[in-house]
Amino acid sequence: MGKVAILAEKPSQAKAYAEAFTLKHRDTVMIELEKCSTFPDGAIITWGIGHLVELQQPEEYDPKWKTWRMDTLPILPAKYKHKVAKGKVAQFEYIKRLFNDPSIETLINAADIDREGSNIFYSILQMTGVKNKPVKRLWINSLEADEVRKGFNNLHDNKKDLMLYDEAKARQISDWLVGMNFSRLYTILMKQKGFDGVLPIGRVQSPTIYLIYERQKEIANFVAKPFYELEGQFKAKNGEYKGKAKIKSEDKKEVESLMNKHGITGEEDGSVHSVTKKEKRVKSPKLHALSTLQAVANKRWKYSPASVLLTVQNLYEKKLLSYPRTDTQFITENEFAYLVKNLKGYMDIADARFTPVSTKPNKRYVDGAKVSEHYAIIPTKMLPKANELAKLSTEENNIYFEVLNTTLAMFHEDYVYEETKIITEVKGLQFDTTGNTEVSKGWKALFPVEKKGNGDQALPILVKGESVDAKVGIRKGMTSPPKPYTEGELINMMKTCGKNLEDSEEGEIMKEVEGLGTEATRSNIIETIKKHEYIAVQKNIVSVTDKGIVLCEAIEGTLLSSPSMTAKWETYLKKIGNGNGSKDLFLGNIGKFIQTMIEEVPTKIQGATFTNTSTGKTSAGKSGGAEGIALCPACKKGKLFSHKTFYGCTEYKGGCKFTLPTVMLGKKLTQKNIKDLCEKGKTGLVKGMTSKAKKPFDAILKLEAGSIKFEFPEKKIS
Repeated sequence: MGKVAILAEKPSQAKAYAEAFTLKHRDTVMIELEKCSTFPDGAIITWGIGHLVELQQPEEYDPKWKTWRMDTLPILPAKYKHKVAKGKVAQFEYIKRLFNDPSIETLINAADIDREGSNIFYSILQMTGVKNKPVKRLWINSLEADEVRKGFNNLHDNKKDLMLYDEAKARQISDWLVGMNFSRLYTILMKQKGFDGVLPIGRVQSPTIYLIYERQKEIANFVAKPFYELEGQFKAKNGEYKGKAKIKSEDKKEVESLMNKHGITGEEDGSVHSVTKKEKRVKSPKLHALSTLQAVANKRWKYSPASVLLTVQNLYEKKLLSYPRTDTQFITENEFAYLVKNLKGYMDIADARFTPVSTKPNKRYVDGAKVSEHYAIIPTKMLPKANELAKLSTEENNIYFEVLNTTLAMFHEDYVYEETKIITEVKGLQFDTTGNTEVSKGWKALFPVEKKGNGDQALPILVKGESVDAKVGIRKGMTSPPKPYTEGELINMMKTCGKNLEDSEEGEIMKEVEGLGTEATRSNIIETIKKHEYIAVQKNIVSVTDKGIVLCEAIEGTLLSSPSMTAKWETYLKKIGNGNGSKDLFLGNIGKFIQTMIEEVPTKIQGATFTNTSTGKTSAGKSGGAEGIALCPACKKGKLFSHKTFYGCTEYKGGCKFTLPTVMLGKKLTQKNIKDLCEKGKTGLVKGMTSKAKKPFDAILKLEAGSIKFEFPEKKIS
């Protein structure tokens, strides 16, 4: 193999590689290793700093693309060029000299083991100008010394690496083309509609925002409907319990009719018809992929997906956890073997005392056929000492023990509970009751105590045939709107959005490619749309901003708003990565798609109306778009615009004093509320206002003689 040059993705990774061997020399850009059995002629490790090289900007191809103008679109360079990223020239120049050094006979790609790792290495390699030197690929899932040595002694060829590079490069260029062309297209067109900001567009970002927007619309447009159930409260010899009849209707009369049919008037005599007990067993959770770890950490500690990825990456670099950017929840028999060997050590670290149920592989967790590139996130062979654990941050400690306990749970007993089903009969009408009693905590003993659900009512000891006092009545409930997404739920929403596609074929494709983005990129996508101020996160709840609403209304009805475009693109990108697709053909089709959109979108935008196009930087400091929110109902001349604390008329200089408040009794009025008041004289039901007595109430707002009055919906007596 001769003397080798090893390219790591970043300095911390290079340091971990070097620690597996004997160090000869190091400086600010490289580490040289002593000759050894793995590297008989020696080796030099250097590193990138993330993406050391990047695609050039449009104006670097052609000066005409510096200015954002419709007549210079589309931006479709004949050939895509790279440049060294700002501030990284010295590192690149060293790599270039090293790769071109005649004494270096073999190059090793030791960047992260994913398509971006391939992209980083080969993008740098191309810019160095090196040709005809053999390239090998390091492919390991742990930075522990023995795994590093094992990996360098069993290097892969670069056939798969080159295909992954083609896939990553096709993805990178297509995303660049979408961003450069559509960000300009929509920003220019929306400026004509009164929006004075920039609208960054992304192939994956935009449909993600749109899915959040759709959920927000569902919640805003949701109208709660009443439903009625028949509920019984029963008093037995040993205690009280509740039960429900098998009826749930929006029509109260239907429930009343059932009561009348059985002659039930209220307080009755009843009896226990049956008591059925059944043992239920719950297996331990599957091992963690990155997305499941992000979801659990967000639910338990409110950590953002991005912070979880950063934390687990840190733990990987500290050699405590395996490779983080994995989408599988399985391990192979090799990993299972070392987990069994270290089981007692892991139990000591977790302060867990239990007898393993089995130390043989279980297909629920161990299945080599389901491990393609990376296995699930598990503890490494390294057993940290107490003082090492003490140095971990709170976040690192929580994440490490979540992974450790999830791994230990694989060896633990099932969680066992007894499900009791009771049927109580009142005048021939049966009422069902279910309750659970914990029998054995099993693997749940490893985790924090969960709050009990509504179905876990404590039941008294009951005997079949036992008489009970029954109090039967109609219970009124209200349907609930969908819940807004938490930041952790966004990850799952992005993975499973295929089920929302109307086209079943596209839905299946999305399931195959696992939704929007990849395991490694989803948290970054969420951070990007937060940075662009399309979404806001408050107390872990995600909402679309006014700017986000402008974007969603602009792209509505196009492929940019739908996961289906990503479904088709991801499918073909996967083919490129498998050697069955053409990067050039793919990018050619992207160019045609961009050209079609540039021809069609202007007409669509010109004919559309928007809720609010003044969420950018407006000199007037008012909101409502160039056309205003609505015609002023007082003077019939001016238009209403939103100011900081009120909605006012543009004819105020001419004497029109009409205004409407932005907040009514603690409730912010939307522009739709204002538009409805002005054009229809009344709003829909406005929920969540607070009276002077500090009591919440809902009401319809009516505009009468320039003042707002309340109209209360007729209350139905239950």
